[in-house]
Amino acid sequence: MYRNLVLAFLAVTAIAATPTRAPILIELFTSEGCSSCPPADRLLAQLDSQAIILSEHVDYWDRLGWRDPYSSHANTLRQEMYARLFGTQGPYTPQMVIDGVVEFVGNDAQRAAKELESARAREKLPIKLSRTAAGLQVEIAGSPKNGDIWLALADESGDQQVRAGENQGRTLHHVAILRSLTKIGALKKGAPFARTVELPATPGRVVVFVQENGHGRVQGVAAL
Repeated sequence: MYRNLVLAFLAVTAIAATPTRAPILIELFTSEGCSSCPPADRLLAQLDSQAIILSEHVDYWDRLGWRDPYSSHANTLRQEMYARLFGTQGPYTPQMVIDGVVEFVGNDAQRAAKELESARAREKLPIKLSRTAAGLQVEIAGSPKNGDIWLALADESGDQQVRAGENQGRTLHHVAILRSLTKIGALKKGAPFARTVELPATPGRVVVFVQENGHGRVQGVAAL
């Protein structure tokens, strides 16, 4: 009896001590074909307890010796949109983007810490997510600006033994691997939003965020 009470107390304490992810979206554009990316992948995993993260594997490295099984051309197109937004010469890896506001080389831990601290000071739009029998209930209060509402589904983690390319012979570990990104609505200035969205039986990580039109600033983000 006493032992069970102690175990229950420890479980509750562990849950209470679990860090709450801040409503900050960190996107990492990465590839298993890029030798500079594994340190960025590890950095992203370290940031997982502090913010909401997505690992977005691009496909332009696939033709250079190793096809990344997590790669997606949709991720490449999203990164190209950011390249136009930030005025960079083009997409590159590893690239980290925080809240759609700033970008930098994704394995730069000092820069990541600095930008994460700045992101904590930005006001965010509250997003409420809840599971229902019909799927995912999304509720968002009125916003001062228009924005697109996105639903991201991601694998919790994945390991891959790379057999060719720049990382040949290495076993790479990834977290929050983006598998689909779907626009589920539009937020109109000053108007609230509510919708129930169907989810697969095993959705993995579920992230909803509001981003200003044209892949601009992320106004709010939440994870289920």
